Amino acid sequence: MSPKELLYVEDALGHEKFLKAQCQQAVSNLQDPELKNFVQQLMNRHQQIFGQFYQLV
Repeated sequence: MSPKELLYVEDALGHEKFLKAQCQQAVSNLQDPELKNFVQQLMNRHQQIFGQFYQLV
């Protein structure tokens, strides 16, 4: 992997980490069970994507 490609992957990891954290914060503040479940699924998906990018490094 070239240094530039590595920077792209590191950037993507940072974005996914941020999005997961935003979802975690939202889940802790939400009252509606259906919406909370939806955001939890989004959080899980961002964790999966993070893991896929992490495997590239």
